[in-house]
Amino acid sequence: MPLDQREPDDAVMSFGDHLEELRKRLFLAALVPLPLAIGLFFVAPQIRAILTDPVLEALREEGLPAQLQVMSPIESLAVDMKLSLIGAILVSLPWVLYQAWRFIAPGLYAHERRFAHFLVPLSTVLAACGLALMYFAILPLMLRGLIAMSGNIPTLVEVTPSSEAVGPTLPLLSTDPASPAPGSSWVNTTEHTVRVAVPYGESGTQAEILSLPMVRPGTLMQVYHLSNYISLIIMLALGTALSFQVPVVTLLLGWMGLVDAPMLRRWRKFAFFGALVVSAIVGPGDMLSLVLLTGPLYLLYELGILLLVFAPASRVARGAVTRGLVGLDRGEVSDRSNER
Repeated sequence: MPLDQREPDDAVMSFGDHLEELRKRLFLAALVPLPLAIGLFFVAPQIRAILTDPVLEALREEGLPAQLQVMSPIESLAVDMKLSLIGAILVSLPWVLYQAWRFIAPGLYAHERRFAHFLVPLSTVLAACGLALMYFAILPLMLRGLIAMSGNIPTLVEVTPSSEAVGPTLPLLSTDPASPAPGSSWVNTTEHTVRVAVPYGESGTQAEILSLPMVRPGTLMQVYHLSNYISLIIMLALGTALSFQVPVVTLLLGWMGLVDAPMLRRWRKFAFFGALVVSAIVGPGDMLSLVLLTGPLYLLYELGILLLVFAPASRVARGAVTRGLVGLDRGEVSDRSNER
């Protein structure tokens, strides 16, 4: 396509018009995240519950109390504010990108817009896949391994039918009773806590259930802080989302003529080593997360090679990526015939 062919609605703007348009787009871009952050603050406890569910489940599987600690009265409030701001940025990101696109699109040729139409959805899908993989696969396995390696060894004793109870005994229940009498106590085997029902209020018609976590004897007590855990999740999510942009970077380098598919195939062993180094930098630093991040990163490198083969710059500029996948790209066939 000739480079001088522009869209019919393109127009020449002065420098002042560009500044005015930029100010307008920045105002519109900031118009959504701020009220959205206020709205998300009211559902921040539900978001926090979703993020903390993997670590609580991992604690239950390891026979530990499923609880997180807060070290100050405002810690949970600060965490909710952080989650509402980050959630507002993520939810409003399409709107912000749309405003940025409205600012730069008039200065692009038609074939240049096709590159953006191809890269933006690809980057979004890769980031979403990375976050899903992190939450549903990498995070549970990583937490389970870290908790198992950091905890004390269980103290096991033989139990026989003739074993006698020593001291007062408590009933072992998998769930709390519906209406426990005030003063009654039991062991919740699911949450690994000792529960006690105490009177609540002056009327005496209600009881409040209090709990005491049960921990394994030893020199280490696994107590996790809420803010530290949320920071770990944010860091891991950001590192995973950025790491899953490897195919996009590979595609851009290929379009610029800096790399090609045969060259990348020869560099596979270096790519594996690079994936190992990147995983060590962006990951929490444990061996399990290193292994779980290195595998997907290397597969993303192979995906970048496939994208270079099936989506070269010439095919994307013509908007014929889909036709090229099924062998119907007539423009590419015509180019090859002219070369011959």
